Amino acid sequence: MTENDDQRALRVLQLTDPHLMADPAGELLGVNTRDSLDAVIAQVLRDHGQPDFILATGDIAQDATEEAYRVFGEKLKAFQCSSAWMAGNHDDSPVLASIASEIQADRRHIVQGGWQFVLLDTSVPGKVFGELAESELAFLEKTLEENPELPALIALHHHPVEIDTRWMSPIGLHNRDAFWRVVDRFAQVKIVLWGHIHQDLDQTRNSVRLLATPSTCIQFTAGSVEFSVEDKSPGYRWFELLPSGEFSTEVSRATDFVFELDSNSTGY
Repeated sequence: MTENDDQRALRVLQLTDPHLMADPAGELLGVNTRDSLDAVIAQVLRDHGQPDFILATGDIAQDATEEAYRVFGEKLKAFQCSSAWMAGNHDDSPVLASIASEIQADRRHIVQGGWQFVLLDTSVPGKVFGELAESELAFLEKTLEENPELPALIALHHHPVEIDTRWMSPIGLHNRDAFWRVVDRFAQVKIVLWGHIHQDLDQTRNSVRLLATPSTCIQFTAGSVEFSVEDKSPGYRWFELLPSGEFSTEVSRATDFVFELDSNSTGY
């Protein structure tokens, strides 16, 4: 590796909330989730090209079937890099982990490009809200303690802060105070990244960037009080990370994807 290669930004793709199903015709509020994921992947390749690493931040499956996870793995073959998957509230965490392990996408701590990525499982079986088990908090603390020199991106599914979409307040991360008590101790944490809210969010808390990303299928209406979806295109988030801890990030959407959204639904 040359000196210039060593300083090149690490290109990271976040895909979140695909809600894939065993049925190829499976739709979520009128949107075929396989087709929308295909459209997003095509958009990534057009706009940014090949990433170096992919983060899949939960709700990979809508029906928690083995087939849905295998389909996701097949879709990712469009990319020439490794990926890491985590569970969301619609996923079956053990089934997801079993399929992910076949392609080494079950790693929880990844060191690459001068950064470290820490993946947390916030899923609670049978519940929509998220919670970090004591073992997850201990894993986070131990990992950050052992790697103080590497800028860190922490990824989870559920939102660890309040957002302005009121109906989602009860279904975020319930023990967020415990999470932040750990994070606040470690200056190397640069980014906390999540999915679940099906919308773009970009905030800062104590010099840590807080980021959420559109789903690869349907989008929830930002600022809504009751459940609401809006006619925005599916999307993804792209990062370029430097070993110094500096980074840039942007959200892109598959605006050419044509769909008929069921905007009258009261849930998903």
